[in-house]
Amino acid sequence: MQSCRVSLSKVDRKTIERNRRMQMKGLCFKLATLIPRHYNSTKEISSQQDRLDHAASYIKELQQRVEELKRRKQYLAMNINGTNNDIRDKMTINGSNLPVIELRDFGHSLEVTLMSGFNSNFMFYEVINVLAEEGAEIINASFSVVGDKIFHTFHSQAASSRVGVETSSLCQRLKELVY
Repeated sequence: MQSCRVSLSKVDRKTIERNRRMQMKGLCFKLATLIPRHYNSTKEISSQQDRLDHAASYIKELQQRVEELKRRKQYLAMNINGTNNDIRDKMTINGSNLPVIELRDFGHSLEVTLMSGFNSNFMFYEVINVLAEEGAEIINASFSVVGDKIFHTFHSQAASSRVGVETSSLCQRLKELVY
């Protein structure tokens, strides 16, 4: 009778452990699917430990981005309210002289944000032409004026999903146009 209980509890422990491992494997797979494919795609991810390290670094990068966006939001709110006019007069954002170009590649889509002053010498349609020539199909384009700054935002996607958009050449052309 005693040996029967020992073997039964051993089987139960093995089943519980197998279920736990299967659940952990499923959760790790779910976590891996939440990471965008374009994030660090040059690195080969083969083991579960690599996938967890990859996810951790992605989460840390997102946290840094959130902190930067919070700082930028605070800075812009300060300028909009007019509480710091000497910074506003210098026409800088986060230590950068205007205009500022930001490109965000989301794999399937691309967001271009240009921040400039009233004395900018580029035209809205010229940026759209550059995006189109580089293979981006414009989905949405807008601009807004806040204080003495102009914010241009362009949302686009690759005209051909096989070819995509070469962000490095696009960034270079936009810099030549804006600067």
